[in-house]
Amino acid sequence: MHKLFIRHMLYPMMERWKGNRTRAFLHELRATERLSQEEIIVLQKKSLAKLLHHAIHTVPAYRPYQQEMRDIIDHDPIQALQRLPLLDKITFNQNRDAYLSTTADRTSLILNRTGGSTGNPAAFYMDRYTVEHYEAARWRGLSWHDIHIGDPSVMVWGSPIELSQRQKWTYEWKERLLKNRIMISAFDLQAEKIHSILTKIRDFRPAYMYGYASALFMLAKLIRDARVRFPLKLKGVVSTSETLHEYQRELMREVFRSPVINEYGARDGGIIAYECSHGKMHIQAENLWLETVDIRTKQPLSPGEDGLLVVTDLHNFAMPRLRYEIGDYGAISYRHCACGLGLPILDRLSGRVEELFVTKHGKFVHGQIFAHMIRQIDGVEQYQVVQHDVDNLTLKVVASADAEHVRDELDKIASRAQEVLEGADVQIEFTDSIPPSASGKLRTSIREFDLHEVH
Repeated sequence: MHKLFIRHMLYPMMERWKGNRTRAFLHELRATERLSQEEIIVLQKKSLAKLLHHAIHTVPAYRPYQQEMRDIIDHDPIQALQRLPLLDKITFNQNRDAYLSTTADRTSLILNRTGGSTGNPAAFYMDRYTVEHYEAARWRGLSWHDIHIGDPSVMVWGSPIELSQRQKWTYEWKERLLKNRIMISAFDLQAEKIHSILTKIRDFRPAYMYGYASALFMLAKLIRDARVRFPLKLKGVVSTSETLHEYQRELMREVFRSPVINEYGARDGGIIAYECSHGKMHIQAENLWLETVDIRTKQPLSPGEDGLLVVTDLHNFAMPRLRYEIGDYGAISYRHCACGLGLPILDRLSGRVEELFVTKHGKFVHGQIFAHMIRQIDGVEQYQVVQHDVDNLTLKVVASADAEHVRDELDKIASRAQEVLEGADVQIEFTDSIPPSASGKLRTSIREFDLHEVH
């Protein structure tokens, strides 16, 4: 009854009173998702031309390009876009106001911030028009798995720890009444609490679960170690905000007895791609133009080539960020998918650029190499690899089994890693815990220096 109230009463009331258009945008996305790839590109170009005209006339940062671009925007908006420099987070932070459109209604803007897990947090403005397109893209991706507006969910998330007890109670009841979801804190996943957590989930009877990859994986691991059976059949377990490793997916699928669905997005980029029922990550192309560029030269790459992902949000008119570096690494494909969607595919999503390790000769090695090796070791609860410089890394490990057995296996991994990393020293450090970041995410791979420092 609650989900029907949200779907058929609450959302229509929001549309009538606040002008909310999430469902209208969702309807538009569902109508175009099975067009041919050529037809979808035509839609993208039309939206891109409109955005570029808006940007060069109303956004101070882009006005200098008005003379150079205005005559080619309608003819070839992609070529026009590529005449602009890439926009990184540091440049944006230093000149934030220059990216705010003069036509934006400042009284209705929404201030948002990235989590800062990369060391470069960004504060930016959005309007309801942009946010509602993001929400529509999420619900479109979920609908591919028969999950719809109003369906009950459990979020394994960073809890609002800065709130007072009274504020927290109000927050949780608003989440439950208006969004039909309850929260399980990603900061408070402990073996001794697993039975109470499962009781909370069972009593709420969610249709799906949603959370950080690392938190969902840890919850699955605690359930498995407690030798209890997950009490419900879910439509899916949605992993977001972090790289989803295959070993994590396997355990989550086994414990939750449910499909694991990967969502890829960013606070400052919106919902970028969603996994379909055939396991492909489909780019939300009607909402954005996604490019890959060479990590060194920043020149555009062809489909299928791994590179830095660069996003242009086609519906952000309040504060346009054109060719924005979101800090992730991957490849784009236009191959046909058996699911029937015409949307392009994010063929490989390797993770954050900050998770790329660099050798002394400038070779890139993704941090996932450790995930593939460490997953084979029984007794490793958590790990984190930190590259301090091209010659030194620290592998931090939380071990639950015999430490000597684990150390012997880790020594073998360190030797193999040294070969791949061209002789870099890998120090092993056992610890009682590896704290998540302030947002609740656990970063397994960290590079402490910028790429431009490597010669």
